[in-house]
Amino acid sequence: MNKHLFAVSLVTCVCSVMLPNQAFAAVLYNAGSLGNALKEVSSDFTQIYGIPVTQVSGPSGSIRERIEKELSEGASADVFASADIGNPQQLYDKGLSQPVVNFIDNRLVAIVKPGLSVTSDNLLDYLLNPEIKLGTSTPIKDPSGDYAQEIFRKADNIKPGNYDILNNKALQLVGGNPNAPTVPEGKNSLVYFVKETQQADVFLAYYTSGLAARDIASDLQIVELPDNLAVRAKYGLTVLKNASPEGDKLAKYILSPDGQKVLLKYGFTSAKSTSVPESQGVGGVILAVSVAFALQKKLVAYKKQQVKVKINI
Repeated sequence: MNKHLFAVSLVTCVCSVMLPNQAFAAVLYNAGSLGNALKEVSSDFTQIYGIPVTQVSGPSGSIRERIEKELSEGASADVFASADIGNPQQLYDKGLSQPVVNFIDNRLVAIVKPGLSVTSDNLLDYLLNPEIKLGTSTPIKDPSGDYAQEIFRKADNIKPGNYDILNNKALQLVGGNPNAPTVPEGKNSLVYFVKETQQADVFLAYYTSGLAARDIASDLQIVELPDNLAVRAKYGLTVLKNASPEGDKLAKYILSPDGQKVLLKYGFTSAKSTSVPESQGVGGVILAVSVAFALQKKLVAYKKQQVKVKINI
């Protein structure tokens, strides 16, 4: 009798070590522009499922490089939510993640200092004016800088030579530029550069970033780009190779109506379509569109495994 009790106790002890009641944290890497919105999404997720989330924010290009380095060293990472499609697509192309889903969109606007009479119609004239200081993010390191470059190319289509003028005058004040001025801790970068230090008169940034800045400094202006300069930013999400079940579940929640509702509240817009690599053709389309279903199947399988172990005990 005692031997049997000892055996059951031992099995129960071993299973408790292997399957602790407290869930492991999901590890979320995200673009800086998603920081506040995904912090709220993660908080809601934790309240519902009891799974904590470790969140790492930064410029998408820098974050992607960090993920590659950490995965090569055997570190764990679960989900990457980027401000573009290209950076997570690089991970997928290298076999480091699942297919990329365009999960939310944003757009570029001009954040203008108080006192300037800037409209969508005269914005390009102001940008080309040599007296106007133009702030942007850093290309390659941060998609916002790449989107600014796209605006410059569109301006060049209007009049050849505009790209060189804008590119030469642009001040890369954020997004991983090692030579950029340091923003004091706790300061909003747009408020700091456009209003407090006035290092930029006009700053090309995300609409959502403009909303956050205007919550702090209500006299900052958000000016929409004209149609011939407009740039839509498609944000990509991918689940990383060997992601934990908790990470899979977090990705599914971000894609869910509840997660999307929070993102929309912060000024993001619903994705119009799912982005996939051109080279993958129909097969790639099927993979990208079905990623949410794949996540669900993994979660169901994981739950079944847990139930089976508990029954055996």
